[in-house]
Amino acid sequence: MKREKPLFAFILIPFFLFSLSTKLFKIDSNLNQTSRLMQKQIQSPARQTDPSQQEKNVVAKGSLERRAGSTRIEKATHPSSQNNESLKFLIDSSGLTRVERKQERDTSLSRENFIILNEGRPYSCSGRDYAPDQVMVKFKPAVSEEMREIALSAYQPRKIRRIPRLDIYEVHIPEDLSVEEMLYLLERNPDVEYAEPNYIRRLTQVTPNDPLFSEQYALYNSGQEFGPPASPQSGTERADIKAREGWVETLGDETVIIAILDTGVDFNHPDLDDKLLPNGYDYANDDSDPTDDHWHGTHVAGIAAAETNNGEGIAGVAWNCQILPIKVVFVPADPLEDPYALTSWIADGIRYAVDSGAHVINLSVGGSTPAQSEMLAIQYAFDNDVVVVSAAGNDGGAVLYPAAYDTIIMGVAATDFDDQWLSWSNTGPEIDVSAPGETIFSLYPTNLVSPPFLPYAWASGTSASAPHVAGLAALIRSIKPEMSAEDIMNIIRYTADDVNSATQSGKDDFIGYGRINMERALVPIIISALLEKR
Repeated sequence: MKREKPLFAFILIPFFLFSLSTKLFKIDSNLNQTSRLMQKQIQSPARQTDPSQQEKNVVAKGSLERRAGSTRIEKATHPSSQNNESLKFLIDSSGLTRVERKQERDTSLSRENFIILNEGRPYSCSGRDYAPDQVMVKFKPAVSEEMREIALSAYQPRKIRRIPRLDIYEVHIPEDLSVEEMLYLLERNPDVEYAEPNYIRRLTQVTPNDPLFSEQYALYNSGQEFGPPASPQSGTERADIKAREGWVETLGDETVIIAILDTGVDFNHPDLDDKLLPNGYDYANDDSDPTDDHWHGTHVAGIAAAETNNGEGIAGVAWNCQILPIKVVFVPADPLEDPYALTSWIADGIRYAVDSGAHVINLSVGGSTPAQSEMLAIQYAFDNDVVVVSAAGNDGGAVLYPAAYDTIIMGVAATDFDDQWLSWSNTGPEIDVSAPGETIFSLYPTNLVSPPFLPYAWASGTSASAPHVAGLAALIRSIKPEMSAEDIMNIIRYTADDVNSATQSGKDDFIGYGRINMERALVPIIISALLEKR
């Protein structure tokens, strides 16, 4: 692997739907090799446990390895973080106040002090399609819970976990059976509605006073120069989402909640620490501490709703809205292994977000195979008027799931700083809208950087596009709390700018209805005129 000197400018891309894969402080220029951030031992204060976990059977830990053992149907317990009194957050370790820290950082707000990840190449989804030792099972409505557990026990599973409300079971199969054999047996049970593998998803006119706002061309593009010092770029004037004009109408309501289902978030980041709700959860490790041990979720959260107009860092789309961090992505200790999310964790995370009062859910993860359990969870959110936004994918192929579930979710493609569709952005009729996804500047975990580098980074991918749309959905909910999820989704669709109309007039498979436009989506006169027109 060729090593270049550390540029620090982040290019976050998911195993999710960013083009990531990097090693801290190193840039990988080998297209055939990717390096990854080492997992860190991160502690944070104990957080509220998911109340519904008391109803659940013991959860699968973050491992795809088979484990021997007899059938266990146990109640889950959730260990909290230990030794909280000795905990020291990196951002506060100096003992300085926020103002003092800001003044100290302001002296080095240069592009040389930021990180760039993977040289901007979007992450492509690949690898095993499902967990080798688990299946998902849903019984027919007439079957009682007692009969379900009796029926499952007959198959001698090693472990069973129930997802509340959705009544879906994550079943760890016996060691001597394959997933295919277990599915064959379950599908012949007349009481089973469906059985499927546990699929794997991978990582995919008001001006604020935040000093790094000029790097955020997606929000306001004046044609300014931005990006890494070694490869600065400039785009087309007003090839942006018209954020400044939209903020004239609303900055968001602090009662509106955006759930970020990802690798977790950095609770100690100065551009997030006052926006995060304390009742998040980690389904990948089954505990109440959704701290980001990767960085992808922190970057996504910053785009959607970073603290704004606070004289520090960047601006988020939804200034005042709150963030509910839900970790559904497991980060292996081995840096050679890719992070992953199981559809059982995603389904449970969606259910928890809805039950916790979230109004918008962002999913910057994806996989090539549909999962009924995941779709059922998204339908549950849609039926409860929660808008779910998902990244389309970064390999230039068909739209990934969950974005491909179409009408109950918003699939988001990526455009660049010239309002051009990006060739690596996945395509298909499921694309609803697009948003900027090339060289997007956002947050990076504070515990993963060392001076003089700052916790901000550039990243590319549809993972960066989706949270722009999630933030807009939260702003619409802020001024129109009575609107249904379908109405909010339609407003975002029908007010988008058809920026490729010269070659693809109207809705198309590349950018859907177009690149989102906050001004038109939030100004009532423009909204009503467009809806009447359509």
